[in-house]
Amino acid sequence: MSTRSLIVGAGLSGAVIARHLADHGHQITVVEQRSHVAGNCHTARDAQTGVMVHVYGPHIFHTDDAEVWDYVNRYATFRPYTHRVKATTGGQVYSLPVNLHTINQFFRTNLSPQDAQDFLAQQADRTRTPPQNFEEQALSLIGAQLYEAFFKGYTQKQWGVHPTQLPAAILKRLPVRFSYDDNYFFHAFQGIPEHGYTALVAQILDHPAITLHLNTAFRRPQAADFDHVFYSGPLDAWFGFDIGRLGYRTLDFECFTHAGDYQGCAMMNYPSADVPWTRVTEHKHFAPWEKHESSVVYREYSRACGPQDTPYYPIRLTQEQALLQHYVARAEQERGVTFVGRLGTYRYLDMDVTIREALDTARHFVAQLAKGRIMPAFMVRP
Repeated sequence: MSTRSLIVGAGLSGAVIARHLADHGHQITVVEQRSHVAGNCHTARDAQTGVMVHVYGPHIFHTDDAEVWDYVNRYATFRPYTHRVKATTGGQVYSLPVNLHTINQFFRTNLSPQDAQDFLAQQADRTRTPPQNFEEQALSLIGAQLYEAFFKGYTQKQWGVHPTQLPAAILKRLPVRFSYDDNYFFHAFQGIPEHGYTALVAQILDHPAITLHLNTAFRRPQAADFDHVFYSGPLDAWFGFDIGRLGYRTLDFECFTHAGDYQGCAMMNYPSADVPWTRVTEHKHFAPWEKHESSVVYREYSRACGPQDTPYYPIRLTQEQALLQHYVARAEQERGVTFVGRLGTYRYLDMDVTIREALDTARHFVAQLAKGRIMPAFMVRP
């Protein structure tokens, strides 16, 4: 059974679903309100320096999902990239995540892995059991000194609230490595597409059965012209925000060019509360296989997201959770629409998880049609 489906959004979710359905004989229309594909992982060459810029902030592809890794490599050449993050705090530069080098440098010691574990266990504050918030959880894991230096100020700037107002579950595990491994990610596969993420998504969408419309906002009445809608826009926007807006944090970027090398690394975090930005990213270092004399640098600031801003991080605190459940209950009563992606399910998703869920959703849709069924509303419950 061939269908005409509408995909709302040309980010990773929309592109992957569109391609899978097109490959299985369906006619696909994709509408994207921006002037480009790839959503927030959009990349573009800076005209002045030639540097490939991660326009909405840095994106590093990392995964343990071999199928997803094979999938993206089908449409782009991924170059090796190891993400290493530094942090400036207390007038010193340290490596992140907190590791054995960080601990020995910070405490001016020469501890072995086991000694460092024993040392941090002595630093930990276990007086509040179980921990009731982010701060108590951090103190119970790493103690006051590391928490104050690397986590408290950064968390407060990122989320706009004191860490005592954040749930303990955000910090699920000890954010420390007792080795000198400073690779930020543990995953088996890590890299960045040689020609950027926008070229990757454009290749995924390059199919004769896919019609792409950029600079095109979605309107609910459009859904009536299609057999099914895959919606990757904001969940609350589908309902016209009629019972309120779900909360997000957004980012502002102070962008400038620099002759030479600005900071010697791709990402420098600034955990101190008295520094207004959260981190500085230098984009030429995200493509170490390229050589550029000058550099493009972003200072990154986090703040509350307004109606006209780009949403980045779902807040998901108590008020948002209650509102979210109302929207989810209503979404599950809809027909002819599938809610997908970061905005459609109101979750922060890494790129590999986004692709995995999009593939699974598209496969499920095709399988249902093969059984002669029309797929009802569906979403991954947040």
